[in-house]
Amino acid sequence: MAESLLVGAVAYTPNIVLIWEGLRDYFADGPIETDFVLFSNYGRQVDALLDGTIDVAWNTNVAWARTVFQTDGRCQALAMRDVDAAFQTVFVTRAGNEFDELADLRGRRLALGSRDSAQAAILPVQYLRDAGLADGEVEFVRQESDIGKHGDTGRSELDAIRLLMDDEADAAAIGINTWEAIGREELMPGALAEFWRSPRYSHCNFTALDTLPEDVRRPWVEHLLAMSWDEPEHRRIMELEGLRRRWVLPDMEGYASLFEAIENQGISPRW
Repeated sequence: MAESLLVGAVAYTPNIVLIWEGLRDYFADGPIETDFVLFSNYGRQVDALLDGTIDVAWNTNVAWARTVFQTDGRCQALAMRDVDAAFQTVFVTRAGNEFDELADLRGRRLALGSRDSAQAAILPVQYLRDAGLADGEVEFVRQESDIGKHGDTGRSELDAIRLLMDDEADAAAIGINTWEAIGREELMPGALAEFWRSPRYSHCNFTALDTLPEDVRRPWVEHLLAMSWDEPEHRRIMELEGLRRRWVLPDMEGYASLFEAIENQGISPRW
């Protein structure tokens, strides 16, 4: 059995250091010692996983898809946060705008986040197509402010909302986490209204190649899942990482819509 695992994570917020130092300390008491290395973007992190520099990658759903495509499926999702099994995209507009469904966007302007964001760009385009809107019937106003982070910073989504508030767009597509944060922190009260919410889909997961031995994978995942919301030190780390209560096994069916969107839109597995 391997004595240690090296996990990669992307540094999209200063809290990443606190999170991963906490996780490293947690795994120090587990069956497999774990250390971490930080990357500036998901492209480099996926490359590091593929060339064996790291053993496990804490990936977005887009990075997971990139790994699947580049390995012909010779990889495995190990675990995810509870919130990652219930992610959604929300279409919002200014309060008072009369939008009831996606078809109402025909001939209008939609602000999107960075092109490598599943929740704020790739999936929204697919949802419009699924609603019967042909390419070109909706004008996309894109915000490319955090390329490489796959929308993790939320910056491009906030930029999309700014376009909406400045009347440079008629609607915006954002992730459920950004939408809930706006409501929770009472930002712009009464200024925005939701008019469409997507079905649930899966987001981040711990990714490994299929060469990771079972006698390493199983105890590592079991120890991760054993983190307890009721244990104060565990909860501190889990809250920083955005969990609601627990780590869970991955919901693989929840990735189907993203894989379909990537293929339908001709998006390269490397970008």
